[in-house]
Amino acid sequence: MINFGRGKRYRSRLLAYAMAFGAVFITIAMVQYPKVAFDAAIMGLNLWWNVVFPSLVPFFILSEFLMGLGVVHFIGVLLEPLMRPVFNVPGIGAFAMSMGLASGYPMDAVITCKFRQNQLCTAVEAERLLSFTNTADPLFMFGAVAVGMFGMPELGATIALAHYLSSFIVGVIFRFHGRKRDSHTNDTQLGSGNIILRALRALYKAKQEDKRSLGQLLGDSVKNSMNTILLIGGFIILFSVFLQILSVLGVTDVLTTAFAGLLSVIGFNTNLAPAMVSGLFELDLGALAASQADAPLIEKVAAVSAIIAWSGLSVHGQVASIVIESGIRMVPYMVARLLHTIIAGLITIILMLDPAHSITKLFTIPVMFTPSNSNALTSLITRIEQVGYQIILLMSIMIALSIAIHIIKELYIYIRKDSLLRNTFKR
Repeated sequence: MINFGRGKRYRSRLLAYAMAFGAVFITIAMVQYPKVAFDAAIMGLNLWWNVVFPSLVPFFILSEFLMGLGVVHFIGVLLEPLMRPVFNVPGIGAFAMSMGLASGYPMDAVITCKFRQNQLCTAVEAERLLSFTNTADPLFMFGAVAVGMFGMPELGATIALAHYLSSFIVGVIFRFHGRKRDSHTNDTQLGSGNIILRALRALYKAKQEDKRSLGQLLGDSVKNSMNTILLIGGFIILFSVFLQILSVLGVTDVLTTAFAGLLSVIGFNTNLAPAMVSGLFELDLGALAASQADAPLIEKVAAVSAIIAWSGLSVHGQVASIVIESGIRMVPYMVARLLHTIIAGLITIILMLDPAHSITKLFTIPVMFTPSNSNALTSLITRIEQVGYQIILLMSIMIALSIAIHIIKELYIYIRKDSLLRNTFKR
C-alpha cells in the first residue's frame, strides 16, 4: 500500500528546506551587493511613495467607509440579478469589480478580503471574484503605456479592450470553479418584489449591525487603510530588490534563454525575451522593455498586453499578503492570471490584425486619460477625479443592467403565473 501521508510530509519538508535556502541565498547576495540592494530599495520606495500611496489610499479609505455605512450591502442587493447569473458571485462583487477596474491593482484584493472577513461571501466566491477583478486601471493603459511608452495613443483602446474582455471571459470560465464547495444553490433566495426597497433594508440592517459611530468608523477606515498600504509598500520594495539581485547574479539570463525558446515556438521575435522576464516579476518594467524591443509592433503590443494581464510576481506577492489571512487560496488566482495572460495576448493579436481597426475605433481616447504635465498635487487631484468618475460610471451602468434584468425576470414570473392560473380555470 502506498503511504500518501508520508509523500505529502516529504514534499512539505522539501518545500521548507527550499524556502529556507532561498531566503539565506538572497540575504547573502544582498550583503555581497549592498549598493545594488540599496539602490533597488530606493527605487521601489519612490514608486510606492510617489505613485501607489497617493493614488490608492483615498480609495482604500472610501471602500472601508462605504462598507461600514452599509452602502456595499445596498449595492449587493441591486446587483445580485447581474452578478449571480454571469459570474456566480454575490451582487457585492460588482463593487470590487468596479473599484478594481477604475483603481487597478491590488484594490480588488483588498475589497475581496474585506468581503470575506465580514462574511459577505464564501471562500469559493471570493476566489471566483479575485480571478477576474484583478485588472489594471484605464489611466495606466491609455496614458502610461499607449502614450508614454509607445507614443501611439491609438493603441490604448486595443490594449484596454483586450485586457477587460479577457478578464470578463476568465470570470465566466471561473463561475464553474469550486461548484462542489458552493453553498449557494437557490438563485431566488433573496426574494422577489421591489428591489430598491430590499436594497434599502439591507443598508439599514448592515448599519445597525455595525454599531460604530461615524467618527469611529472613519478612524478605523484610515487605520486599516494605512496598514494595508504599508504592507503593499513593503512588497514593492522587496520585489524591487529581489529582481535587481537576480539580475546581478545572472539568474535573469537563464530565464531569458527559457523565454526565448518559448517565443520561438509560438513564432514571436526572441528579442522580446528580456521584456517577458522583467514582466514576470514587475509589470511596469516589463511593459517598458517590451515597448522598446526590436520586434514587430503587433508582437510588442501582444507582449505588453500579456504582461499587463499577468501583472507580475510583485503584484501577486501583494495580493497574497492581503488575502492569506482570510482563507482565500492563491492557486486559483494564479491559474486565472495564466488564463488572463493567454487570452489577452490572443485577443490583442486579433484586434491588431484588423486593418481598419473597426472595433477599436468605437472607443475614443477620453481627455481624462491623457498624461498631465502639471505638478504632483494637481496630478493627484486629477487622478482622484478620474477614478471617481470611472467608478460612478461603471456602477451606474451595472445597476441599470441589473435592475433591467430583475424587471424582466419579475415580468416573466408574473406572466408564467398568470398563464398557469388561466389554464387551471379552463380545466
